[in-house]
Amino acid sequence: MTQTITSDLKKQDVLGEKIDRAAEGLKVDTHEYKEKCFRALSNVTNQSHLTDMLIKNAIENIDEASPDWTFLASRLYLEQLYEQAANNRGYSGDKYGGLYQLITQLTHMGIYTPKLLDTYSPEDIEYFSGKIKPERDLLFDYLGLYTFATRYLATDHEKNVYELPQERWMIIAMHLMQNEKLEKRRELTVEAYWALSNLYMTVATPTMNNAGKTHGQLSSCFIDTVDDSLQSIYDSNTDIAKLSKNGGGIGVYMGKIRARGSAIKGFKGMSSGVVPWIKQLNNTAVSVDQLGTRKGAIAIYLDVWHADIESFLDLKLNNGDERMRAHDIFTGVTLPDYFMEQVEKRGEWYLFDPHEVRQVMGFSLEDFYDEEKGSGSWREKYQACINEEQLTKRKVPAIEIMKRIMKSQLESGTPFMFYRDEVNRKNNNSHEGMIYCSNLCTEITQNQSPTQFLEEYVEQENTIVKKYQTGDYVVCNLSSINLGKAVPADVLERLISIQVRMLDNVIDINTLPIKQAMLTNKKYRAIGLGTFGWHHLLALKNIEWESEKAVNYTDELYEEIAYLTIKSSMELAREKESYPKFKGSKWATGEYFKVRNYEDEKWNKLQEQVGDYGIRNGYLLAVAPNSSTSMIAGSTASIDPIFKPFYSEEKNDFRIPKAAPDLTPETYSIYRRSAYIVDQRWSVTQNAKRQRHIDQSISFNIYVPNTIRASVLLDLHLQAWKEGLKTTYYVRSTSSDIEECEWCES
Repeated sequence: MTQTITSDLKKQDVLGEKIDRAAEGLKVDTHEYKEKCFRALSNVTNQSHLTDMLIKNAIENIDEASPDWTFLASRLYLEQLYEQAANNRGYSGDKYGGLYQLITQLTHMGIYTPKLLDTYSPEDIEYFSGKIKPERDLLFDYLGLYTFATRYLATDHEKNVYELPQERWMIIAMHLMQNEKLEKRRELTVEAYWALSNLYMTVATPTMNNAGKTHGQLSSCFIDTVDDSLQSIYDSNTDIAKLSKNGGGIGVYMGKIRARGSAIKGFKGMSSGVVPWIKQLNNTAVSVDQLGTRKGAIAIYLDVWHADIESFLDLKLNNGDERMRAHDIFTGVTLPDYFMEQVEKRGEWYLFDPHEVRQVMGFSLEDFYDEEKGSGSWREKYQACINEEQLTKRKVPAIEIMKRIMKSQLESGTPFMFYRDEVNRKNNNSHEGMIYCSNLCTEITQNQSPTQFLEEYVEQENTIVKKYQTGDYVVCNLSSINLGKAVPADVLERLISIQVRMLDNVIDINTLPIKQAMLTNKKYRAIGLGTFGWHHLLALKNIEWESEKAVNYTDELYEEIAYLTIKSSMELAREKESYPKFKGSKWATGEYFKVRNYEDEKWNKLQEQVGDYGIRNGYLLAVAPNSSTSMIAGSTASIDPIFKPFYSEEKNDFRIPKAAPDLTPETYSIYRRSAYIVDQRWSVTQNAKRQRHIDQSISFNIYVPNTIRASVLLDLHLQAWKEGLKTTYYVRSTSSDIEECEWCES
């Protein structure tokens, strides 16, 4: 009996030391926690169960008053990861083993690409191993570390832990710098590691997951343009399936496809319209998942003047004819200025079949836009269609279409809004094409065109060759600044320089399953540098969301980010050359700077430098949703307000309490005005200031109660359009009561 008591006391001493190590420097009172853990000791059967029990008890203590418990849980989880990696890799004593040993082991297993060992010498790898900073693992909170470890760290085929967090950052850095000049490669790799490991930035989910590995591409977003032919429709479906399989989210423009009742080969009334083809893509989204982790993600866009727009807007409703529903895709509607004007004045709106417009009018309505606010080519062509007696048309009140849009948004969150005239007016590369829609998350706006089938013939008796005229198949390569960490650390200039280089290198390293996407990627060298942690930053600076100070700070900060991003891309062009379509672009003519009123001495000098040396990337800035990557970096998502100062993050495999980052009595007052409380009109105005400096677009959510009056939601959409937003993302409505929602009653 005495021996058992002594043994239990020894276990408690060891456990107490373990807890004290994890709690060092944190604002947590571990007295009751230790007692609870000691009581549970008798039920623990092995070391893994012990750690699970310690973590479970720690995260139960996370609340608004004691947010540091998340870091105690994270440190306990880290110890477990260190032990598992050491056992699986065969080293002892250190938290981290040798990087060279890890790379050779995982390359031999077929997990890592052989390019790492082909590119870097053993001396290089030993040098990088010496630059790894294990103490930066302590920057992770528990939710961030758990997400990172379970979804992104490289394992063997049985999911055993091999790679550790700092090694993932270093492998990403090595992978993205593999083609840099030998004399600069070490320095640039370490600089990229610095940016990632300090959580000053994150790369897109496909890059974070696939860099350094044998499979998967590195880009997040793609946009396809479907032509009005059976060949194009089925080719697009195949291409979309390939991208979905490899982890890409896809936007699809279907505005060129003929409407229901249109003629086929001169036979009238034969077409069944866009809905059957959308249902086909819905099936693709469900059946071709993203590397087994989640079902495919496809957003389909249609013009608001398309004759099928009403059935399109009903696609995601929960009632009606299920044969006319597609619940697994997302919808987006492309809106000209003139439609919004007609909505505001309660005017009439006309719907057309795009095929008949081409046949009768000799042009495609979607190929034009209004060059000025209130006048331009699109409305001239639209008026010509109205006046043409031979053209079939249907007249409806514009407000009725808008009501259907808003009804669908309150029920399903979609359609997304795409303000096509503003997008095309601000297109950096309008000399090379047209932008018809955005992507799955509404932040990408780049030139698009359909790939066209030319001919098919037999070669050498048993080989069939198909020839295509390639179109602009949009690709975007994303990464984001963590504003909550990078701005207080005053590292933006250093950070953005390396970040732009990392993004640019993705373009050359990437292996894409679609050839036309690879060609478009090289043609424009588009990147999407974005941000997250906006609410986090406002809290740290004690700036109220609903204030002129926040609006002005948005303008000031995003102008600085734009300046540093353009400067970094210019310097890359000076080193490596401009993107192929630079000549004739708004970068080259200086119009990019003039329309944004960038006129002080600093901007004038940069405009001259861009004129002299060019710019490396035809598209530069885009603010993505960043939901997963912001969790890893321990900050707030994108430019959104938080949901609540304290909540539980729930996914398929976990439910983890989460306090707002750096939650203190001082920051609480800023966080208290959370997503469903904050006046959305202030959010729109902030975003309008931000949009001026973002050459692409922004994933901008609108948060409303589902009881919101239609007139208030309409006013938000009208405000967004008038203030120059290019897109809006989800209308996120909640059925729960909203405290202090004064604005939505006005």
